[in-house]
Amino acid sequence: MGGLQLPRSLASRPFTVVQGREAGLRLPELRSRRLHAPTRGVRAASAPTTVRDRAAAFAVGMPDDAAFSHVSAAQLLHLPLPSALEPQVLLDVTRPTSMAQIRRAGCRGHRGLERREVIDVDGLRVVGLADTWCDLGELPAAEFGVDDLVVVGDVIVNRLAPDGHAALRAALEGRIRPRGKARLAEALSLVRVGSRSPMETRSRLMFHRAGFPEPALNADVFDAHGGWLLEGDLVWHRHRVIGEYQGSDHASRKRRSADSARSGLAGDEQYTVIEIYAEDVYGRARRRTLLRRFARAMDLDPSTLQIE
Repeated sequence: MGGLQLPRSLASRPFTVVQGREAGLRLPELRSRRLHAPTRGVRAASAPTTVRDRAAAFAVGMPDDAAFSHVSAAQLLHLPLPSALEPQVLLDVTRPTSMAQIRRAGCRGHRGLERREVIDVDGLRVVGLADTWCDLGELPAAEFGVDDLVVVGDVIVNRLAPDGHAALRAALEGRIRPRGKARLAEALSLVRVGSRSPMETRSRLMFHRAGFPEPALNADVFDAHGGWLLEGDLVWHRHRVIGEYQGSDHASRKRRSADSARSGLAGDEQYTVIEIYAEDVYGRARRRTLLRRFARAMDLDPSTLQIE
């Protein structure tokens, strides 16, 4: 600390000015620029860098009835967010409606905590999964659209299975005139158990909006004798077609070799395996080409589909 010696009890954690005084620090030491001030009335030996560390520092100076919510809760709960929201500087903090909204630099205050579940996450009070999903629906549609809500919803129902859908529905029905209700209701109808990554969810939504039959998610594929062959990301058993999303974790030579072997096994059983890439989902020309390829493999008439 460049000459400023902190008591051992304070050296490794954020602390309030009052706690510093009680530990023997003088006011000039507590005002020293060699200490970091994460928020009003709080000091720390070093500046917090992660969302969790920032939240822990803020929590020291917050009322006991407050909890982290909205985007901050999503980050603390490790829910997938659009990249534009990930570097968010402000921390979202919610209190009961009967209490004053928190107003301090570095955070955004909300009220209504009495209608939300609060859980413990690494010692922090955080709004629970289902209520955080509803809170994300309050964000502007340009920042957090229906597909973003479905991505998060898929993660939550997997974590809360087998009661995930019921938890999301109960959280939404428990809100009084929530902002974003129409988006949340549409997203809830599209949430499914089984997706294992955001891009698997976005791939599924691409097929849904084009009018394809709904695939089984991360489903087992068996040979003609009932022996297990593989697990496919998106599987249309009746059409004997498998869609495999190829993320960055498939880039290594070893993984590509394994993928090739799996495709060969599937082909031996008259399954067609078609790879899907991010560019196929986000690029219009690539998307149209891919969807037409799937339609041919499934013997579907492209004219009956919404391929755009």
